[in-house]
Amino acid sequence: MRNPLLAAVLLATATAMPLAAHAQQRIIVEEGVTTGLAGPGVGIITEDERPRFRQYIVQERVPSYAIESPVRVGTVLPESGVTYYDVPQQYGATSYRYTVVNDRPILVEPRTRRVMQVID
Repeated sequence: MRNPLLAAVLLATATAMPLAAHAQQRIIVEEGVTTGLAGPGVGIITEDERPRFRQYIVQERVPSYAIESPVRVGTVLPESGVTYYDVPQQYGATSYRYTVVNDRPILVEPRTRRVMQVID
């Protein structure tokens, strides 16, 4: 009875270890300075794409939300009152969403509402 149980535990551990090793890493970009770790699927808008992405947001007439705190990488946005939009595929694959806060376009991690990139 112990051998099948031990084998199941070892198999579960061996399966979980590679999954933990492939945890997503992030790059945080603020005003041209890159910090954090690079990894696949990071989803930050490149410097070359920023003007085109800003123009896209203007054309979409995305409303700007006002908050009292300054908008910077790491800021956590309020739970309500802010609408997040999908980033079009033409700007790269990303799990982030975009919005405009204090007249600044930003990328946000939707689960935590944390600002990941300010598009200036």
